[in-house]
Amino acid sequence: MGFQMWEPYRQSLMAEHRFYIEQAQERLLSQFGNIEAEADKAAQAHLEHTAQYFDPDKHDPADCYEAANDAGIEFYQLLSDMHDATRLSVVAGMFHQRDKKLRDWLLMEIKHWHQGSKATQAIWKMNFPDCIDLLAALGFYVKSHAFYEHLDAMRLVVNVFKHGNGASLNELREKFPEFIPDPLQGIFKDWTPTDLTDHTDLKVTDRHISQFSDAILEFWTRVPGQMFLADEVCFPACFEKAILKDLDCIDAN
Repeated sequence: MGFQMWEPYRQSLMAEHRFYIEQAQERLLSQFGNIEAEADKAAQAHLEHTAQYFDPDKHDPADCYEAANDAGIEFYQLLSDMHDATRLSVVAGMFHQRDKKLRDWLLMEIKHWHQGSKATQAIWKMNFPDCIDLLAALGFYVKSHAFYEHLDAMRLVVNVFKHGNGASLNELREKFPEFIPDPLQGIFKDWTPTDLTDHTDLKVTDRHISQFSDAILEFWTRVPGQMFLADEVCFPACFEKAILKDLDCIDAN
């Protein structure tokens, strides 16, 4: 047997994730539940502040109300942008938490049948697709499950959030365009979203966060309790090379 998911360990991973998402909702995301009312208060505060300097012989009341309205709109936009950034930070946090826990578990199990620093380094250097391929080599075909689409979307969202424009943005546009909304919604037929959007247009909603969270829980639920090493295992190239280097070092000693 090459890999074993001990049931209490599985449950601890899932409980840790539930704690993360529950606390993120309670301590962070819930703070943005009434930003319209807060924007109205900001406008009123601006109006009250400027009222003390109001001179009816010099100032037009309409200008004061317009300035207060602009202050409220600006406050709303800034708070809305902060809400968007907080959502993305929560998504990034849950993705990296699951990613590190997966690698920790893989290494913990690998040490039962292989010793060597190269394999350890390879696990930490692997990208997300390589980790999925490693699990497939062991018989856990993550891509065959419906939740994989959400894990893949989360990977790309986090990459765009972290790195900005680049290959991940292009892939996200192609595979999951809902995360890069077209600001003009196709008004101009000769323009495409790629002409008008970049990483600053990245958006996730509360619904997306819920889908990502459910996908992570489903992933841990679906990890087989036992995965056996076949006589011939087609590991990802980067991991196979690391295994062979470790074996060479052992033979040399």
